[in-house]
Amino acid sequence: MSNPTVKYSLTTKILIGMMLGVLTGVLLRNLFPDTSWVDDYLTYGLFDVVGQIFIKSLTMLVVPLVFVSLVCGTCSLRDASTLGRLGIKSILLYLLTTAIAISLAISIALFIGPGEGVNLVTDATYNAKAAPTLSEVFINMFPSNPIKAMAEGNMLQIIVFALLFGISMAIAGDAGKRLAAVFEDLNSVIMKLVTILMNLAPYGVFALMAKLFTEQDFETIGSLGEYFLVVLGTLLLHAFVTYPTMLKTLAGLNPITFLIKMRDAVLFAFSTSSSNATIPITMETVTRKLGVKNKIASFTVPLGATINMDGTAIMQGVATVFIAQVYGVDLTISDYLMVVLTATLASVGTAGVPGVGLIMLSMVLQQVNLPVEGIALIIGVDRLLDMTRTAVNVTGDSMVTCVVGKSEKQLDMDVYNSAEAGLAEEEIHLGDK
Repeated sequence: MSNPTVKYSLTTKILIGMMLGVLTGVLLRNLFPDTSWVDDYLTYGLFDVVGQIFIKSLTMLVVPLVFVSLVCGTCSLRDASTLGRLGIKSILLYLLTTAIAISLAISIALFIGPGEGVNLVTDATYNAKAAPTLSEVFINMFPSNPIKAMAEGNMLQIIVFALLFGISMAIAGDAGKRLAAVFEDLNSVIMKLVTILMNLAPYGVFALMAKLFTEQDFETIGSLGEYFLVVLGTLLLHAFVTYPTMLKTLAGLNPITFLIKMRDAVLFAFSTSSSNATIPITMETVTRKLGVKNKIASFTVPLGATINMDGTAIMQGVATVFIAQVYGVDLTISDYLMVVLTATLASVGTAGVPGVGLIMLSMVLQQVNLPVEGIALIIGVDRLLDMTRTAVNVTGDSMVTCVVGKSEKQLDMDVYNSAEAGLAEEEIHLGDK
């Protein structure tokens, strides 16, 4: 009697791919150090090609998915005031979680003191890019050319255009209804594309992890061990304590169910280090597994990926304390309050800017008169921490989406509580008609 073929879940496959990638990278780094053929044909050859194709494939879907799903969600809103209410709730919640994140980070860093007695010398330099002013952010939210905004992946401009387009469809009568049906079909097709990419994820994740751990210098982590552990510990605390507490308090939802269903999105975010690239998976998770209606998720998820910077805020809080202690600068309570305020507002002000985390950190350091050159001290370990920060950000986006969905009575509790919800959609059936 033959044994049936073992069928692994997608989460298990991704975890296997991740662990094999880490193991492969570590082995190659230690068995073949400074070997040209490993660098040429594996690290920057096979692993880089497969990993970059995977990330580009995810990124490819972001603009069409955000635009189409947001248009579908907006044109289905019967009351224009609902949109304003959604915006206010979402932005306030995102700002609240960011403020909590950086306050938590500063408190823990002051208690532990990761920079006390540290004497780090580095030849690296960091040139801070200029951050846009708040007025420029508001002006730049409105696209002069929506096609250009889509080509450049400018998420705030895409959101604004999609909202205006969806509202216009809602008030256009029969023409709007006919077009809405087309957009609903487009949305279904794009979600199938997401499913295809999710099933290819284990291979992409393997390549990304193998490349990272082949080139990662662990000696740097050793010299910055206390800083690294403080940031990592605070990120985990925020993800497993702050978010579940808010979810239970504000929406009365089971946080264990939420965390279990977030597995795939968190693994994608960790592997890609990009909230934007993970948007398709986050959307699939909150709608199909957590039961939030598309009219809510299509607005809150892309908005959160753009302005919700909890993980980055935690890094900024710990880094500010660390750099102040390394340089022997005593910051006052008012300085730390300024750090909290600046980092929270900067999470919106620097949305969509490349290298956003370090730009925000340079703004914070300048605000309290700390040397921006101190950023060069922590760049060496930022890559691994960035992966965890992204996973925390995506979890925060989904938590806020669930809270807003529940408050608007747009969350299906049967789907939320079902352990099987969304699993069927993860499978590909090419023979279906």
